[in-house]
Order: sequence, then structure tokens, then C-alpha cells
Amino acid sequence: MYVLVSVLIIIASILLTLIVLVQNSKGGGLAANFSGSNQVMGVRKTTDFLEKATWTLAIALVILSIAASMTIPRGQVEERSRIEQEVNQAIDPTQMPEFPTSVPDSEQPAENAE
Repeated sequence: MYVLVSVLIIIASILLTLIVLVQNSKGGGLAANFSGSNQVMGVRKTTDFLEKATWTLAIALVILSIAASMTIPRGQVEERSRIEQEVNQAIDPTQMPEFPTSVPDSEQPAENAE
């Protein structure tokens, strides 16, 4: 479910970006170029369509973002992080290390026998 919502967010974002780039803040833009060739929709209707599409996609993006945050897969509570495991297994730095006080007989160097 999370993957589906994420894909829909990406599609809505791309479409919103394209629609915003097509618009011109003063009513010109790409909509003005279609005035001669487009007999069904005039410049004003094209501008209205682009504005409605922008608002619709923006609202859909907000709703999909909320839906994505609710469908994020959550890990099990029982799992412990690797950092927490390392901390629990760490050696206490305040303890003195235990060094051997004498060397065992088997590890003593052999004296020169002449």
C-alpha cells in the first residue's frame, strides 16, 4: 500500500510541476498559444482548466502525503538497533585491564646453553 501511495505522489508531483510550468502569471504562457488553433476551449477556459488542475493536484498531493505517513511500514518493537547491541556489549572503560604478573614456564625464553 505504501509503494502505491508513493508512486501516486510521484506522478502527482510530476504533473503538478508540468502544469505550473505551462501557466503564465499574467494569463499568457502556453494557454495563449492555443487561442488560434483551439476552437473548443478559448484562452480563458484553458487558463481556468490549468488553475483548477493545479489546485486539484496540490490537494491530492497533500492527501496522498498524509496517507503515505499513515501507511509507512513499521518495524517490530522486539527488534533492537545495532547501536544498542554494541553499547550493551561494550567493555567498561573504567575497569583496569588484567595483565599477567608472571610469564608461565612454557613461554619463558630458553637461555643460551653452552
